[in-house]
Amino acid sequence: MSRTTIIFVRHAQSVYGSDDRNRPLTEEGLRDRGIVLETLKDRQIDGFLCSPYKRSLDTIAPTAEFFGMEIKTDERFRERKSGNFEPDFLEKRWADFHFAEENGECLASVQVRNMEAFLEVLRDYTGKTVVIGTHGTALSMILNHYDPKFGLKDFLRIVKWMPYVIEMVFEEDKLLETRELAYVDKGLS
Repeated sequence: MSRTTIIFVRHAQSVYGSDDRNRPLTEEGLRDRGIVLETLKDRQIDGFLCSPYKRSLDTIAPTAEFFGMEIKTDERFRERKSGNFEPDFLEKRWADFHFAEENGECLASVQVRNMEAFLEVLRDYTGKTVVIGTHGTALSMILNHYDPKFGLKDFLRIVKWMPYVIEMVFEEDKLLETRELAYVDKGLS
């Protein structure tokens, strides 16, 4: 059996604003994305995929350029459609994956679409190493799929890491190993 390695890169720090899709990286985020290249430059990389959101694309772009590769975007890897950021809603979402605030998207929906895209990647890139540019909630839903104990506490641990690089090794669709490769702790809550 051949092993497939998926390296997820949660985006670097971005400017907060109402246009979630087009939020640029902060000056710090632009600098910090160098951690991604430094972490991956000596690896064999066979492909780059990404959420279509600007902050995710901009985080992995220098690394893809270093490898001379195009980034393929997939709408299904996008972040959760946000509604309300009140702490009570965050806890409710994690307690009930089908709960969504007004104008928001439930975690179950995020998980279904992310896993649909992810399982295609495992199938299409069998035996290869792929980088996927992503977001905190989207990545958390994939981690939760493979470890249902991954919950709110774990999400809150990684939400302040921008960028965050984590590797998952698979044999077919069976997860064999997960390793955190790098992160920059922004100390946000």
